[in-house]
Amino acid sequence: MNRKLIIFLIVSFSFLLSACGSASNGDGEEKTSISVGFGVGTYEEQFRFGILPILEEKGYEVEMNVFSQNMQVNPGMKEGSIDASVFQSTAYMEGMNEELNIEMTPIAYVPSAPQGLYSERHDSLDAVQDGSTVAVPNDPVNQERAVRILEDLGWVTVAEDAGTVDFNLNSVEVADYDIEIVVMDPAQILVSLQDVDFGVVNGNYIANADRKITEALQIENTPVEHRIIVSILEGNEDTQWAQDLKAAYESAEFQEYIESQEKYDGFIMPEAWQ
Repeated sequence: MNRKLIIFLIVSFSFLLSACGSASNGDGEEKTSISVGFGVGTYEEQFRFGILPILEEKGYEVEMNVFSQNMQVNPGMKEGSIDASVFQSTAYMEGMNEELNIEMTPIAYVPSAPQGLYSERHDSLDAVQDGSTVAVPNDPVNQERAVRILEDLGWVTVAEDAGTVDFNLNSVEVADYDIEIVVMDPAQILVSLQDVDFGVVNGNYIANADRKITEALQIENTPVEHRIIVSILEGNEDTQWAQDLKAAYESAEFQEYIESQEKYDGFIMPEAWQ
């Protein structure tokens, strides 16, 4: 075979492979297949029924990955198995950026469930006394949120230098009552309420169990850094798929879906809808 022809074929084949890779690796506007990761809970359901139809109508092929533990989601982002996640707050994301040495960024807020203090043993906060047991989440960010609810009630005091992503119970002292704080996995607190006097439960677990956030004896005033976000890797913000994902979460169509579902009563709605 002619040497020039061989070189031409090699160069042409290499160009073809490069073009195919560009179409499938998700860079730029050509990406039409995206993978989104979730923890167990209601944010996956919001996406499935409210966001997925919008993206599919735009021509996207979407893979939904539900992880059994929240701590598995961000490593999936780092290794490239997911393009976006919907499960964490800005505060949690920033802690994971440092811990995993990655650079994630938020692109949109989602309807977020506040934490609340619940009980199956008591109908009132007045039932608290010395020796009462109170369950709180075991991860630092959600634990700090939970303890702030107890602080607002006067049940504990929190040191001024207590962190957020590095929070621990060494920063907490009992106050009005000598309560016992019990640390649990966030997903287990709701199903363990019969074993403790009170428990601070993340609101997405309440909604996922077909219960009302308004059942709480005390609801947190959720700071913006603890509201749930759509996270992606930095550098992807201007891609078409990321812009379309953001637009879907801020759309009137998604707002209409959320407001039609009674289970989302009490959720904190995105400011984009105001």
